Amino acid sequence: MIRAAMADRILTVDPSMGVRLPRTRRAEVAMVIPSPEQVGAIMDAAEDWFRPFVALAAFAGLRIGEVAGVQVSDVEFLKRTLHVTRQVQKEPGTLSVIPPKHGSERPVYLPDDLVALLSKHVADIGVHGDDCWLLPGRPPNPDSLRWHFTRTLERAGVSGFTPHDLRHYFASGLIAHGADVVTVQRALGHAKATTTLNTYSHLWGTAEDRTRTAAADLMRSSRVAADSSRTSRPETADFRADTTRLGLRS
Repeated sequence: MIRAAMADRILTVDPSMGVRLPRTRRAEVAMVIPSPEQVGAIMDAAEDWFRPFVALAAFAGLRIGEVAGVQVSDVEFLKRTLHVTRQVQKEPGTLSVIPPKHGSERPVYLPDDLVALLSKHVADIGVHGDDCWLLPGRPPNPDSLRWHFTRTLERAGVSGFTPHDLRHYFASGLIAHGADVVTVQRALGHAKATTTLNTYSHLWGTAEDRTRTAAADLMRSSRVAADSSRTSRPETADFRADTTRLGLRS
């Protein structure tokens, strides 16, 4: 509004100049992470052919265009690895198959259950087109996948989530299990570690949290060591005094 007023020459200077706004963490405020129960409900509500879409977003952290770009040849089933090599991008009047965002080609290491789900999908549902797309389409249309995701949420009785929120769910799970910044960066295909930190820094424990946890571990270790030392001694000071007083020692 102030810029518009200055453009209309109602104001000659910006009265907000020099005013410092309170710092907000944009990613933390905007991020919505579904619970494990909600993700489970979405998986259960998904149609058989659509379940790999939900699984690859929630348990492999793929972007919607990257899920659309998966071909069966990208999956090394025995090595439990998915190679992200392309994405499908919607452009006016057409679909383009291009490299992943910011050149984020990468291997994604899959859990056994996800490998089994993909294998069952290929066996029961099959693949599509000469290029063997995992999902329907030649290539699959990201807009269509978003539409089906919304319908799946309705069947699951869940609301307020986008496919990208499943990617946040994956990242939060890695962090909760102790993954460091570089590990999360590589799994998500971020170009820089700073991108990962700017997006998910609020999910990592603070220095204060780590200090308290380390100090608590030190206290517990010290107590265990002290207790072990007391119980393993053949004699205590009191025991020696008693035996001497009773004349049992020379």
